[in-house]
Amino acid sequence: MLLRDLLEKTEIIELAADPDMEIRGVCFDTRTLRPGELFVAVSGYERDGHEYIGEAVLKGAVCVICEKAPGVKPRDAGPQDAETTGAGSRDAREQVVSAPYILVDDSRIALAAVSAAWFGNPASKLKIIGVTGTNGKTTVTNLIKNVIEKCSGEKAGLIGTNWNMIGERFLDAERTTPESYEIQELLDMMVREGCRYAVMEVSSHALYLNRVYGIEFDVGVFTNISQDHMDFHASMDEYAGAKASMFRNCRSAAINLDDGRAQAMIDNAKGAVLTYAVKNDAADLVAKSIKLGTDKVEFCALTIGKLNRAELGIPGMFTVYNALSVMAAAMLSGFDIERAAAALQTCEGVKGRAEIVPTGRDFTVLIDYAHTPDALMNIITAARGFAEGRVVTLFGCGGDRDRSKRPKMGEIAAAYSDFVVVTSDNPRTEEPAAIIAGILAGMEGTKTPFQVIEARREAIGWALDNSEPGDVLILAGKGHETYQILGREKTHFDEREVVAERLMSVECRV
Repeated sequence: MLLRDLLEKTEIIELAADPDMEIRGVCFDTRTLRPGELFVAVSGYERDGHEYIGEAVLKGAVCVICEKAPGVKPRDAGPQDAETTGAGSRDAREQVVSAPYILVDDSRIALAAVSAAWFGNPASKLKIIGVTGTNGKTTVTNLIKNVIEKCSGEKAGLIGTNWNMIGERFLDAERTTPESYEIQELLDMMVREGCRYAVMEVSSHALYLNRVYGIEFDVGVFTNISQDHMDFHASMDEYAGAKASMFRNCRSAAINLDDGRAQAMIDNAKGAVLTYAVKNDAADLVAKSIKLGTDKVEFCALTIGKLNRAELGIPGMFTVYNALSVMAAAMLSGFDIERAAAALQTCEGVKGRAEIVPTGRDFTVLIDYAHTPDALMNIITAARGFAEGRVVTLFGCGGDRDRSKRPKMGEIAAAYSDFVVVTSDNPRTEEPAAIIAGILAGMEGTKTPFQVIEARREAIGWALDNSEPGDVLILAGKGHETYQILGREKTHFDEREVVAERLMSVECRV
């Protein structure tokens, strides 16, 4: 593809390259760069891509998109980063670089624009539904995909936290919303494999970092806002503002009117807005006559002139909100609410979200991804709705992440549970004991009994050994993850396997 064709929607400050040069690919990571490609220098969390322009040119990049013109020595990355990209990279960064380049104001926006051009603007060939909010995105996107496929008879793709999907084919997912190049690549794959729809989790990081720049969503869905990612965003207002920005690029929007930040989302919406709620009768779609069961929810979905029975096989009040958001998205996509409700009734739960683990015992084990104060309260409250015995909550908090939510989660666990087991989650580079201390600070003075066991495998074993008839044991925080991050290494850790192994060993001892 010619460079000029790639740059069609890119705002350029200075063009110091032949627009008719042939480009063989687009790359933003020198580790995967191939000769003949265009290198986009993007600033990341820990590294500045401009430091690797020299390495990119030595590896065969024929042109560079950047915010700082090359031809000068890249700034010193510091001794701690000197060897981070492999042999020879330090020498490459220390060289004076001369290469054709395009100077832009924001290289992340440029990466999104040239990536879309490289893949033939696949977003324009799909009906895209984006879901943003703190909690519920994974469940809602998976349910929307299933409902849309059942209502339309068409194939749909999914970009999400647990996995990416093209129809029924699963692809690995590294993060909630990938980098813009990877998003465009996935959308292109969906188009080529016959998808008509794409459903996408849209994180605040992705919005703030312009990973979804240039994508116009047919429908945008807002689930809720509660504290999360305060290690990344300066304030809750900034966090909510990032979420709200998505709705400036949506043709229509489904908004949870019960949430305190709903108006901010509505104010940013450029198209039609359909609100949903449980508590606010002013919403366009309201849940009435709610019944919370041990394995499902039932309610009446009330819209103007229509009342439809709805049912979804996932327990908890939060499931009612999730179901409403799915029905609202289906309605905005042009489907009748009756068809949406009927399709929703046939959907199953999502791995790691209020997932009941088979044990063959007289107590229940529930795995949930809850890693925010609000999500932890939701899953504990859901369990209390059907527990015949105690609600026992086992959880930890992630290392190198928002520390302010640790005592809040400790306080919530103690306030809503009958017993708490405090343990590790993904400690990363922090000391697990220090993370646990932050949690325990919120449990000071509690009358709720608790146990501290740092090693998560041992903690789960202890909790299983001490479970009583009718108890509900919640394993919170890991959800769909099948690993634990200790230091900078990922170690295999699937809580389903841990539970099965422990229960089997107990049977063997008996």
